[in-house]
Amino acid sequence: QVQLVESGGGLVQAGGSLRLSCAASGRTFISRYGMAWFRQAPGKEREFVAAITMSGGSTYSTDSVKGRFTISRDNTKNTVYLQMNRTTPEDTAVYYCAAGSSVARMIRPPHGVDYWGKGTLVTVSS
Repeated sequence: QVQLVESGGGLVQAGGSLRLSCAASGRTFISRYGMAWFRQAPGKEREFVAAITMSGGSTYSTDSVKGRFTISRDNTKNTVYLQMNRTTPEDTAVYYCAAGSSVARMIRPPHGVDYWGKGTLVTVSS
């Protein structure tokens, strides 16, 4: 069992930066899982944002955040990060951390995820 707790959300002005963290706890280290970030904006479905393989050697992101957001992980700290730069109001959403046994399944619908965090709210003001 893995518990995921997100932090770092808040209010940021458009063009600003924010770093989200996802701390994992439980009996299994996150080094055994691919990790990802998803987001859900008000009135919209949850969407994939970025993912990283178990070793951190490969990353994937949706087109709307390419060049602006960076996912990374520190397996020694059981933590995954999402660095958000050049934010826009369209980035406003609840951001969820996710763990899965297959990054390939997580990045494609129906987004097979084994564990979800409870989310952290990011609000980007214009």
